[in-house]
Amino acid sequence: MKTSPQPAVITDPPLARLLFGDVRLAWLWLPLRLWLGWSWLTSGWGKFQNSAWIDSGTALKGYWERAVVVEPRAVMSYDWYRDIIQFMLNAEAYTWFAKVILFGEIAIGIALILGAFVGVAAFFGGFLNWNFVMAGSASTNALLFAIATGLVLAWKTAGWIGLDRWLLQALGTPWRPGYLFAGHEHAEEPSRRAA
Repeated sequence: MKTSPQPAVITDPPLARLLFGDVRLAWLWLPLRLWLGWSWLTSGWGKFQNSAWIDSGTALKGYWERAVVVEPRAVMSYDWYRDIIQFMLNAEAYTWFAKVILFGEIAIGIALILGAFVGVAAFFGGFLNWNFVMAGSASTNALLFAIATGLVLAWKTAGWIGLDRWLLQALGTPWRPGYLFAGHEHAEEPSRRAA
């Protein structure tokens, strides 16, 4: 009789469990989360108050036009990414995409400051940073991306001093529903969970 192999479970090293999974270190992530959230909120709010972003998208158009330049030296290192930006320029997508960026920045900032869905917010913030870097904007994007990556890794604890303390228990995760979505036999209410 042939037995099936047990699935391999590779545990995290103690330091990773401490940094990314122990709520006692939530205070470590709090200043990084608040600073990153404030950076996104102020960036988005500045764009919201600028008619070149909110009305016409011409600010984004100018950014994209500078990014696709290849002479005397290409700003973007990857032709495929330059082709995407050029396609969006030709389609005049900046007229609506500028709003996606500015409202996305505001939403990311608010979520990080409130500590709500920190892992998701940090992921999308990091994705924006990656796109800005790909378009040739070094600025602070590499640092913001590094902090966002840390917050994504620490998603279970980075929002513990915030709304995630209650949201994660109530809503759960895709692999384990919270007490609002699970039947009584599958989930415990927060009052019965170990802290």
